[in-house]
This record gives sequence, C-alpha cells and structure tokens, in this order.
Amino acid sequence: MKAMGPIPTGFAASADGSLLIGGTEGLRLIGEHGAPLFVYDRSVIDRQVARFRSAFAGVDLHYAVKANPHPALLAHMGTLVDGFDLASAGELATVEAAGLLRPGLPVSFAGPGKGNPDLTDALDCGVCVHVESDGELDRLLSVARVIGKQPSVGVRVNPPFGLKGSGMKMGGLASQFGVDHEAVPALVRRIVEAGAEWRGLHVYAGSQSLSAEAVIEMQRATVALAGDIAAEVGLTPPEVNLGGGFGIPYFSGDKPLDIDAVGEALAETLAARPAVLRDTRFVIELGRWLVGECGVYLTRVVDRKVSRGKTFLVVDGGLHHMLAASGNFGQLLRRNYPVAVANRFGDEPEEEVTIVGCLCTPLDLLADEVMLPRAEVGDVIAIFCAGAYGLTASPQAFLSQGAAREVLV
Repeated sequence: MKAMGPIPTGFAASADGSLLIGGTEGLRLIGEHGAPLFVYDRSVIDRQVARFRSAFAGVDLHYAVKANPHPALLAHMGTLVDGFDLASAGELATVEAAGLLRPGLPVSFAGPGKGNPDLTDALDCGVCVHVESDGELDRLLSVARVIGKQPSVGVRVNPPFGLKGSGMKMGGLASQFGVDHEAVPALVRRIVEAGAEWRGLHVYAGSQSLSAEAVIEMQRATVALAGDIAAEVGLTPPEVNLGGGFGIPYFSGDKPLDIDAVGEALAETLAARPAVLRDTRFVIELGRWLVGECGVYLTRVVDRKVSRGKTFLVVDGGLHHMLAASGNFGQLLRRNYPVAVANRFGDEPEEEVTIVGCLCTPLDLLADEVMLPRAEVGDVIAIFCAGAYGLTASPQAFLSQGAAREVLV
C-alpha cells in the first residue's frame, strides 16, 4: 500500500454516501455534464480569498490566470481580486472575453517570449507589460510608436535569490525569466526617458512552497531589493509585485502553509520598508493557492481487472486531462494525489487498487496501490487538488481521446 495526499477541507458525503461538491452530488453533476468532468467549487475559492484578506490587510491580491483560465471561474474571480496577471496573449483574450478588462482592475502581462503581435494586443487593451529583457523593451517601444499608444511598463526582475524549498525555483540563477537585478535600474531609466508609464517591479522567485519561513525570507529579500533598485533609480515604483509561491498540500505528509505567520511577518517588513517605497502599492500574485483545492476531477471506471495479483481500475479519463496526478508534471519521485470513490465517499477502505487511465502508455497512472472502498465498473473516481494546472496543463490531444468537461458550482 502507498500513501496518498490529504483530501482538502470542505468536502463531505451526502446522506447516501456520495461526494458533495459545492453542495451538489458529483454523480448528479456527471449526469448533467458528462464525464470525465472537472468540477470547481466556488465556495473554496471564496474561503481562500477571505483567508488572504484576513492575513494580508493592505496588500493587493492578483490572480495568476495560468493556474486555471476556465471562463466561469475567471468571471467569479473578477468579483474577488484586485487584478489579474497573464502569461500569454491567449490568456489576455480569455480575460477580455470574460469582461474583465475594465477601468480600475489592473491587468499585467509577463512571460519571456512575447512576440510583436502579443505586444500589440497588450497595448491595444491597455494592459501593463512586464518586460523581461532589453530587447523586449526595444520592441515594445517600437510597436507603441507605430500604433500611437503610450505603453504601461513594469520590469520583471531576476533576483539574486530563490524561494528555498520551492517546487520550481525562478530566481537566484541564470534565467530566461526577468532582467538580472543589477541591470534593472538602467532599464527603468530607459523606460522613463522614452516617455512610457513605469508601473513598477515584478519579482517572482519560486512556487509551491509550504514553508512559512522560506516565504517570509523571500518577501523580506524582495522588499529590500525593490528598495535598493528604487533608490538607485531615484524614483518610487508605483507597484511592487512580490510574486506568490504559496503552496498547497498534495501528498502524504504535506502540511498547509501558515499564511497567518507569513502575513504577520510581511506586515512587519512593510512597516519598516525604505522611505523610497512609502507610497508603493504591494501585490501578491497567487494562482494555485487560490484555486488548487477547489477542483475535483471525476472519471468513471470502465474496467476492473486483476493482473498477477494486482487490481487495476481503468477509467475513462487519464493524464491527457490530469497530467499532474500522473507524476509527469514536475515530480521527481511519483507520489499519489488524494483520491476517493465518489459514490462511496463515506465508506471505509476495503482493498488496494491501482487507478489507470484509458491511454495506451504505462505513464497513464493516476493512483498507485492506494486503499479505497471497492469500486466496480460504472463507479466514479474523484481526484482532488485538481483546480490548478489541471486540464490546460495536460496534453489534451494525446492519442486523440475525448475532451473533459468543466463546470463551476
């Protein structure tokens, strides 16, 4: 038997033992929308935003659209957050279609490979472009001159530090992301001299950390770095995006990030910030932490078989929808996401099973040797922590299998 991660709080069983998601039985949702199905519970998102507001008073909250760009989820997020951070022109189009490009709701666009069409779209929509190189700034200014727009520009900084223990380090090393910190002051001067609107600094040092100490240290270092850059430039940045890095528990032994401790420490850091940052707005950019635990991937059992003494449940979904659960999205050693039998959610485990998808590859492994209630053909498997980097982070066209559905409840 192998351990699996903890099922997030907020999920319960109905009177007949079926999994409830947002107060609705998962089986009913499959009946209405089909399977496989991603279900996103808006009450979990609301809870996370409320926790953030309690812990980080006076700090703006931006949603990182790359975590989950489902249109209904974005529209709901637009009622909760202070801005959106984009990583592609496709995300920009999705946000625009959701009616979220509106006055007073900041939208920024980062990413190392923005082409001239991307920059044109951003300028046309009034989006702040976070430039990641001298060359990108040159192209942005050139495009702005051609179309007659004043660009709104931030600088993404490649800091001299990373987020310790993070799932993906994005600072403290040579990188395609951002401008090396020592070169930022000269770039900011160029932005100002060109007559563009300088919106500030964006520092993203890592992701998926469960260590409050590591996040606190990163935020302290980020504020200090922003102060040093601002002092060298001689200008106050209107905004400093501190990045995110907040993780969620996926696997056995994972403990939730103590955001109250992080919030208390950040309040102390900001109270003592350099004078040049006194009028700066501070932003935390979150994706996974806001939506990761809201999502459940529901997939039906289509076959049950025993091979050399090992029981397999074959489902109609797989890694083409939920790559992360297969261990092929950044895991060095594969571990099990939290999994349940949705129509027997209140029952005790009875047997050890391995859950595999319908793809013709041994990589399509969704849960390995986990203890669950007995499941038969037609039963529904629920994979939790599926709200971030789920469907859009998966190879949906692989082997030309059918598409998954999505619904916000």
